[in-house]
Amino acid sequence: MVPKFAQLFVSTLLLLTPLLSIADGRDIGVCYGLNGDNLPSPNEVINLYKRCQIDNIRIYQPYPEVLEALRGSGISVTIGPRNEDIASLATSQDAANDWVNTNIVPYADDIVFRWITIGNEVIPGPLGSNVPAAMNNIRNALDSAGITLAKVTTVLPGTALAASYPPSAGAFGSDITETMTGIAAILAQEDTPLLINVYPYFAYSSDPSHISAQYAMFTSTAPVVIDGSFQYFNLFDAMVDAFNAALEKINFGNVKVAVAETGWPTVGNEPYTSVANAQTYNRNLLNHVMQNGTPRRPDYIMPTFFFEMFDEDLKGNVVEQNFGFFYPSMQPVYPFW
Repeated sequence: MVPKFAQLFVSTLLLLTPLLSIADGRDIGVCYGLNGDNLPSPNEVINLYKRCQIDNIRIYQPYPEVLEALRGSGISVTIGPRNEDIASLATSQDAANDWVNTNIVPYADDIVFRWITIGNEVIPGPLGSNVPAAMNNIRNALDSAGITLAKVTTVLPGTALAASYPPSAGAFGSDITETMTGIAAILAQEDTPLLINVYPYFAYSSDPSHISAQYAMFTSTAPVVIDGSFQYFNLFDAMVDAFNAALEKINFGNVKVAVAETGWPTVGNEPYTSVANAQTYNRNLLNHVMQNGTPRRPDYIMPTFFFEMFDEDLKGNVVEQNFGFFYPSMQPVYPFW
């Protein structure tokens, strides 16, 4: 017979497991894109996430069949409206209420919604100025519905920075500074991170004469960039810290960042794309973000989403089609999970 104190300890440990997972540096997720005509069913996909012990998923719009499959899975969900819906969400509280009541409320008892991403790479761009108002309206709608755990944020591409080298020079473009200040104010109130897409692959493959494979894939044994007191052994940290510096410049250095996408393609631009390179980058990245912050934020273990679960054959070009950990057959592209 198990003593009562032991039963209590085990019960408490089980309750704390998700928190411990985050606290000990395993706040890892994988993006699930559906731009393919040969992908497995959502139920099969969610079961694969569970078999791989992937605790966080990012989806790009509220697909009802995916949300149904996620019910009771225990997987934490990051989700957002379509970019084309942002303007109406910004100008109409009723539209925001409808979006939340249609896409979040019916599932909220069975799904843990973590972040609601208002805009995927719409800043800079014509939709960008709508993001702060849309974030506020969705936040109001979540509050009205009694959904307190889900927090609003947005996802930025690297092009949101007008300067990024060295990392301490990181700054948002003057055309988006007002928008970013409004977004950062909301994030600071909610203690929610700004989400960013970080792709050393694209920087390396577009300028291999100045960026080494070692710097791009976490295999450098010596600092490559020395930026004041900060030493950078890998490009990923430098790209992230450029955003940290940019937030500092608009007086929101207290706002953290998290990675909404990062990955490496296996096909389409040889020799930069290969299974070996993808496996090296993703494995080294996983080990890095589970244990280390960046030079500018050394004590912050950053939540990170890998891109992506499956190859997507309807994407625009061969490189974009081949970021997946798995083929649509659910066979692994390379051993990882």
